[in-house]
Amino acid sequence: MQESDLAQLLRDTFLVLFKLGGPVLAVGLAVGVVMSLIQAITQINEPALAFVPKVAAIVTTLVLAGPFMLTTLRDYTTHLFDHLIQVGGG
Repeated sequence: MQESDLAQLLRDTFLVLFKLGGPVLAVGLAVGVVMSLIQAITQINEPALAFVPKVAAIVTTLVLAGPFMLTTLRDYTTHLFDHLIQVGGG
């Protein structure tokens, strides 16, 4: 295995990481900012008011993006194992 192969695998790993974590984190961030603005405007300081919509949005995102995430992870795992077999000479 050469350095270029390792660099490519590392790049692919980070790309998969961003594909899997990015949508969930982005939705959580967006809902958190919106709820913070609503709390600031209405001056209601209730922790559950920010927590419940954020959890609901994250769960919804996971349900909607779940098939895409599963396919992405499956394809990457298959690619990684194929590459390991190639390198191992098996």
